[in-house]
Amino acid sequence: MMISIDGPVATGKSVVGGLLAKRLGYKFLDTGIMYRAITWLAMKENICIGDWARLTTLANETVISIDYETGQIYLNGFLVPLSEERYSIDKNVSRVSEIPGVRKVLTKHQQIIGSEGSIVMVGRDIGTVVLPHASVKFFLIASDKERARRRYLELKADGFEVEEKEVFRAIAERDKLDSERAHSPLMLAEGAYIVNTDGLDIEEVVDGIRRRISEE
Repeated sequence: MMISIDGPVATGKSVVGGLLAKRLGYKFLDTGIMYRAITWLAMKENICIGDWARLTTLANETVISIDYETGQIYLNGFLVPLSEERYSIDKNVSRVSEIPGVRKVLTKHQQIIGSEGSIVMVGRDIGTVVLPHASVKFFLIASDKERARRRYLELKADGFEVEEKEVFRAIAERDKLDSERAHSPLMLAEGAYIVNTDGLDIEEVVDGIRRRISEE
């Protein structure tokens, strides 16, 4: 069984998807870690974010492995420090993820993973592109204010010194890039159930999704 969860940044996709997968006994993949990892590697190797050809080659030539228990990702055998460098990575990841060549490479990886057993997969184009024939599709939403608050608290908890208004602006810019990119834009998949997470805790969201799945 394949379950897709899409939605914009800070709607709770990763936390909800991870807990849902655990409850169901399924594998879990947050596809965002793959784009963040390639972004991190590009930054580490001083590749210009605007150099689509080099970034596509980088994605093609990089060996990607994921520890599904911990959610950690390795590139060419090296652990990617996603948590430690999350803030700087997030400033560039949308520009990397809009590159058609990069998306093609990573989508292929994701589809292979999705074919290997029951899975909950989250991202921005799972129900539309990666797993268009997913058993059940969900699209999480939340108000802009609530998403900014969540991301601000998350960054503060990770030790980053940020202003909430700066986080709000970054989220607005990310939304624009994700929804307006030419290749695999963020959009509601046909047949997807919309889940508004405003005012709900994680357990309530997961319980609601599980009920919907049981009805299928």
